[in-house]
Amino acid sequence: MTFSGIRRNCTARIVLALAGAMLVASPAAAKGKSPNICSKTARLQLHACHAEVKDDYFTNLAACINEPDEYAACKEEAQEGREETKEECAAQYEARRDFCSEFGEGAYSPDLDPASFQDPRNPTTTNSHFPLAVGNHWVYEEDGEQIDITILDATKRVAGIDCIVYRDIVTDEGRLVEDTDDWFGIRDNGDIVYCGEEVKDYEYFDGDDPEAPELTAIDGRFKVGVDLAKSGIAFLGNPVPGTVYRQEWDPGNAEDVGKVLSNSYGYGVDPVLDEFVPQALAELLCAANDCVVIEDRSTLDPGAFERKYYANGIGKFLEVKPDEGEFVPLVECNVDPRCAALP
Repeated sequence: MTFSGIRRNCTARIVLALAGAMLVASPAAAKGKSPNICSKTARLQLHACHAEVKDDYFTNLAACINEPDEYAACKEEAQEGREETKEECAAQYEARRDFCSEFGEGAYSPDLDPASFQDPRNPTTTNSHFPLAVGNHWVYEEDGEQIDITILDATKRVAGIDCIVYRDIVTDEGRLVEDTDDWFGIRDNGDIVYCGEEVKDYEYFDGDDPEAPELTAIDGRFKVGVDLAKSGIAFLGNPVPGTVYRQEWDPGNAEDVGKVLSNSYGYGVDPVLDEFVPQALAELLCAANDCVVIEDRSTLDPGAFERKYYANGIGKFLEVKPDEGEFVPLVECNVDPRCAALP
């Protein structure tokens, strides 16, 4: 999920980079006192968001004056967009503050010592709820959209970490709309560390001949060590209920967070977690009451959230969007004998 401003620019990143330098040198930190870094980071990101709003507004006005006959309407639209985006900035700030209250106020500085990571092609420690063996394949479907995921026989070194390449292809009625490579490292303790993703979004346009997908966006793309990006945890080695963690962090671009809701889910145990869950699917994959449920949200898109369900030996088998009343089930896989019995 990404910030939905009119256009991306470097203003916010410059503000955050300068702000980061100020935080490091703060007197409170120098004296060993708690500097409330998480909350201060949220406040600085609010300033960065406002700077971007101003930049977008004046850029739009510059475009408006080149349309004299439409200037009044164009200016009004720019003003409305400015106010709407200011509201988004405020909502994002509150979401970040809420995250700080759950996560803590310490600086976010994940340990990426390569010595603590496995060979991703031949790991000695694996995560049974997030299996990353080469050749693993999953397919999910929802209303004509298909998500096809394959673990490639390929690695990518990111910030000194050898990561497995997780290919995620999305099609809509057979037409390509997204092609993403995620890079996951496997830590000795079973954590699946998210080191980045290369995102390519495609669109089709009426009148094109031949009709072909066109690359229109790379929003959400991040890579540890590039710009301001740091790693996150895609899935914990020991998912304890109540644990809150960053899944990715590239300020203003990629800010997904996770919260463990259950590590002993089975259908019929919790009516809230059963909401929109296909009973037959859950009973097939969670018969031992050992499924893990994670709440996913983004501080860039306050109010929206998903629940993701993971089965031992299978991995993710369901995404539920409670606010929309929608779910995306696993319909095909090759990682476990139960794949052949998927409803």
